[in-house]
Amino acid sequence: MSVKATSTRSRLERGRSALGPALELVHTGRAPTRAVLTAELGVTRATAGAVAAELEALGLIRVDSRPAAATGSQGRPSHRLSIDDAGPVVLAAQVHPDGFRAALVGLGGRTLATTPGALTVSADPGQVIGAVVDAGAALLRESGRRCVGAGLAVPSAVAEPDGTALNPLHLAWPAGSPVRDTFSGLVRAAGITGPAFTGNDVNLAALAEHRHGAGRGARHLLCVATGHRGVGGALVVDGRLHTGGSGLALEVGHVTVNPEGRPCHCGSRGCLDVETDPLAFLTAAGRDPGPEVSLLQQSRELLATEYDDPAVRAAVGELLDRLGLGLAGLVNILDPDRIILGGLHRELLAADPERLRAVVADRSLWGRSGGVPVLACTLDHNSLVGAAELAWQPVLDDPLGALG
Repeated sequence: MSVKATSTRSRLERGRSALGPALELVHTGRAPTRAVLTAELGVTRATAGAVAAELEALGLIRVDSRPAAATGSQGRPSHRLSIDDAGPVVLAAQVHPDGFRAALVGLGGRTLATTPGALTVSADPGQVIGAVVDAGAALLRESGRRCVGAGLAVPSAVAEPDGTALNPLHLAWPAGSPVRDTFSGLVRAAGITGPAFTGNDVNLAALAEHRHGAGRGARHLLCVATGHRGVGGALVVDGRLHTGGSGLALEVGHVTVNPEGRPCHCGSRGCLDVETDPLAFLTAAGRDPGPEVSLLQQSRELLATEYDDPAVRAAVGELLDRLGLGLAGLVNILDPDRIILGGLHRELLAADPERLRAVVADRSLWGRSGGVPVLACTLDHNSLVGAAELAWQPVLDDPLGALG
């Protein structure tokens, strides 16, 4: 083989190996121009141009070679890079205690179509997962878009490598339900192409927030959230979820914050799971939870409309103190550089941010030396967006291999 042919092949190999990192940079908004892409990849401008052109040919991004120059700028502006609005999508699905939601999500974490469904979730996982897959398949038929994968978020730890839901306590599903196999089989039966994945809802919320929301730029991101029932946690380290040896890491809901508190489903007492979720808030505020709407919605409405009520203010303070205790313990163990809060915890933070931050600072080893930023999650339906991230990951890893 000639030296020239070897050099050309070497450039092609380098270019292909850069496709995934380049797509992830555009996908997460970190490379809005070819100049930034060149710098981030550490390649020549010619290689970056070839990589961008290949991603454009695959229908994943658009390259604007004649962008308008900013007012007052000098020199020729760099090519602008953006997600192709007409590109492929993935099916994202979420099941929670009050129903389910299906969506079509494009690159960049953009939800293109969504449909909620069901107020009562069946105790049969196959029935509800089948319903959410059917809803997603209907969205796909209406859109006419190419689908390259599917992801499902569930409110349970998902054991690896089996893909079983170990503790779907608030769904009344049998422990150990084979949710991944069930979802994959139903996705294939519906004629939806691409691989199918399943993960814990808070893990996926953290992944979505790290790539597209309040967690951007954090190296060690801790997410704690309460949705409709219970409390979950997740840790993202250098852009990847830390799930432990068998997918069960960060069960933060079972950190004890009130030893004499409420009995928990795990057999202990006073866990975050039962001391800082919507049911705990409504109970602490002296409200009788009604069956008409979700506990999360009832809690949000109470905060929005009756925060001046002394009982409601006292309940906010009680939950913030317990949440702060739990977060302080996690800071001591995990040393995150940012904490983000989701679900009702986001609203509690907004109600009295200084109280929560003071508890975390006072109770954590390093709190008095500056503290860890505690922020609210910013994405709507972040678990759903995270489920989409699972489905997009094979494309982000190897765009050419995944899409041909």
